[in-house]
Amino acid sequence: MTLVDYNPLIAQSPEEVPLERAPLASVVAQVRFPSILAIGEDKKFIAAFQESIRSSYPILEPEQSRTVLIDAKGTPSISDQMIWRFVDSKGLWRVSLGTDFLSLETNEYLGRSVFLERLESILKDLEEHVKPSMNSRFGLRYINRINCENIEHISQFVRPEVAGIITSEFEKNVHQSISESIFLLPENQGRILTRWGLVSANTTIDPILVEPVDSRSWILDLDVSTSIRKEFDVEGLMSDAKRFSERIYTFFRWAVTEDFLKHFGGEI
Repeated sequence: MTLVDYNPLIAQSPEEVPLERAPLASVVAQVRFPSILAIGEDKKFIAAFQESIRSSYPILEPEQSRTVLIDAKGTPSISDQMIWRFVDSKGLWRVSLGTDFLSLETNEYLGRSVFLERLESILKDLEEHVKPSMNSRFGLRYINRINCENIEHISQFVRPEVAGIITSEFEKNVHQSISESIFLLPENQGRILTRWGLVSANTTIDPILVEPVDSRSWILDLDVSTSIRKEFDVEGLMSDAKRFSERIYTFFRWAVTEDFLKHFGGEI
């Protein structure tokens, strides 16, 4: 088992090794901005945005979302929000637009350049037709899932710090075990939230992004974000997206072994 020896929070991103059978369950980018109520209340307002992306995302699936908030006195308040979901013809890519966010997600990751190209395109459409003046948060998230038949190889696939309790002699008795850590990136460049571990059957870490499966699975979830409020700027967001994707890949390569890369079709 070969392990890399560098600090994944500051090291230069290694050369990408494409995986023929990459275990990516979902990749998502999201930008948040101050609420624009017309998005949820006026169909005409978002019509131009829909038309601009309709050739790539022709299927519209509007969704009514309900949020319950509890204030300091324990008094609940309920708010409803319309979320516009635009899906490609194969159901593999989805753009979601709410009153205060836009996201792009896929479960068919075709490489960094393809994802970033699609992201830049919808951000330009958002800028042109919705015109948010600022963004308050931007993040990029990669969720890997290893299915049950490969769980027994976890100790060979990931480094000991990541494998954890699942490599113990009583592994078969572990029902669920998730480790979560938050790392601050140097020079106020954001933070990376990491989750990894065993997920029990018919359970998911995120019901929106990852469907549950009927057997145990092991996940590696890497999420880089920044919450600095600044003027909405596609070029700046894409610079962050490239930097985030490189940081996530650097952490991913720190976490996994050469055995992992070879097993999932990487040539090294």
